[in-house]
Amino acid sequence: MIGCFQGLATGDAIGKQTETLSRAEVLRWYPGGVTGFHGRAGDVIPRYVGKRYEWRIGETTDDTEQTLAVARALVSEGRASHRAIGRELLRCRKSAHPGVSLWSLLQSGDPGHVAIEGDGCGAAMRAAPIGVLFPVSRLDELVRGAYECAIPTHGGQLAISAAAAVAGAVSAALAGLRGDEVLAVAVQAAKGTMAEAIERTYSDLKRRARLVVDEVTAPLEVRTIVPLAIGLAAITESAEETALFAANLGGDADSVASIGGAIAGALAPETVNQEWFAVVSAVNREDLLEVAGALAALHYTA
Repeated sequence: MIGCFQGLATGDAIGKQTETLSRAEVLRWYPGGVTGFHGRAGDVIPRYVGKRYEWRIGETTDDTEQTLAVARALVSEGRASHRAIGRELLRCRKSAHPGVSLWSLLQSGDPGHVAIEGDGCGAAMRAAPIGVLFPVSRLDELVRGAYECAIPTHGGQLAISAAAAVAGAVSAALAGLRGDEVLAVAVQAAKGTMAEAIERTYSDLKRRARLVVDEVTAPLEVRTIVPLAIGLAAITESAEETALFAANLGGDADSVASIGGAIAGALAPETVNQEWFAVVSAVNREDLLEVAGALAALHYTA
């Protein structure tokens, strides 16, 4: 469980360095490619200087913040309740501005708020704790839990399916299944259009002799972000490799790296770069390990 949360947080912070950039722009900012954190921990990432939010080197984003919110809700309730999750999400402040999925919930002030639309990847990026709580043997409950996790901000079917896929992949990884088996559980949990996208992306990546960043299109929406994250984690079985691939690709790099890092960290905790995690811990000072430990206790008693 610890590896899952560490992989998510490190991937989030590594990927944030190149979020929204094209591959060409990534190389313009990082001529030698992204190899880790570039610069002194805690300093503003150069490309964010003077922006609305000056993201810092090693800082995690709303991906980690909302994941911890979901985890706290699960720990407090012992189950997945959209009202409890909504209550914790109302405390989130990163990327809280008009135009993001969290905004409507924050404006309502209602922990029981249910979104009727929204097909971004915001639900998927915070769904890992659902996979920790529910074992693969309780897949129907896991899918229902992913729904409860999504609806405070995302009511669209793609978003809900993506959240189920991520939760399923994490659950399968924690059960000790292999990468291809993890992929199969993600597909089973997602169903429909998202399941097809996950299978298609995985097949495309798997047939390659090796993964090459320049041969993959930067992901920009949920149909590509979540399938790529799951595919990278299943193939590399490495939180570090997944994070670096996503960061060097650009697009929604922090979401791909955090989702993929969570799955790969659950698959192979030893692949989390502990030097990166030390930076993340120092810069963010979040109770990530404590929350992960409390959720792990529920996993073993659920």
